[in-house]
Amino acid sequence: MARTRFLPDSGLTARMTLVMFLLGGLFVALVVALMVAVRSPGLAMIVGIAGLGVAFFQWWTSDTMAMRAMRAREVSPQEAPELHGMIDRLCALADMPKPRVGVADMDIPNAFATGRSPDRAVVCVTTGILRRLDAEELEAVLAHELSHVAHRDVMVMTIASSAGIVAGMVTRGAQFGALSGGGRGRNDKNSGALLLVALVVSLVVYAISFFLTRLLSRYRELCADRAGAYLTMKPAKLASALQKITGEMASIPQRDLRTTSAMNAFFIAPAISGASLSTLTSTHPSLEQRLEQLARIQADLSRPGPGA
Repeated sequence: MARTRFLPDSGLTARMTLVMFLLGGLFVALVVALMVAVRSPGLAMIVGIAGLGVAFFQWWTSDTMAMRAMRAREVSPQEAPELHGMIDRLCALADMPKPRVGVADMDIPNAFATGRSPDRAVVCVTTGILRRLDAEELEAVLAHELSHVAHRDVMVMTIASSAGIVAGMVTRGAQFGALSGGGRGRNDKNSGALLLVALVVSLVVYAISFFLTRLLSRYRELCADRAGAYLTMKPAKLASALQKITGEMASIPQRDLRTTSAMNAFFIAPAISGASLSTLTSTHPSLEQRLEQLARIQADLSRPGPGA
């Protein structure tokens, strides 16, 4: 992690590290199982490297792809002086490079940050969130997003998704018999059995990777809430912003929410109307869990210091 003034959270960091370790173990287990199943180490390594290549491409182009998906445009300080002014102040407080600033012209109240490094990052807000939040609430949201940038969360989540990407490729390959090259010289029955083993292993790895990645995503959102709240020293404003964003989501047409569903993992709050996702499959903690954490931070900041 880059050196910044965002307050660290050793507990969340330890949990995120454990999840990353488990995901790394899954990746290795998948490649080894594939080597055994197809009896072709070279083919297994090619699939593994291809999966890593896909993950690398997603990480390398994350800012461009996200901005394009949201139909957002980069804005200059002359076009959005108040927004740039807030980010300038927060970056100075956090002692971090200033990212590019983007605006997406859509009514969905949300914000996201992405980019392969702090020097290549972009923080983007929608016109919907600009209309609905006051200045202090918007600043709290921006602090949350800048925490993602400082903690290199895009890189973390890209690495975490590698096992799932490779498992998905193996699953598709096994379904279409792409792995049967490792079975030359054996009868069709043995080849079919090996393909079935590869398919089952990859499906199990994909399922476990899916849930672990969602768990990691929820941890990073809690960490960004905490870091952003301590940076601004106004956790109540972030709590108020989250309540407004979540409440306003119900008034957005479903067709509009569906157009941005692919960006849910990047948003400060998922674009879901009328219901919350299951805890196991959600990319974000529940609103109640986030508000409870912010309330504890508010109580901690309100507590008189030594000698007071």
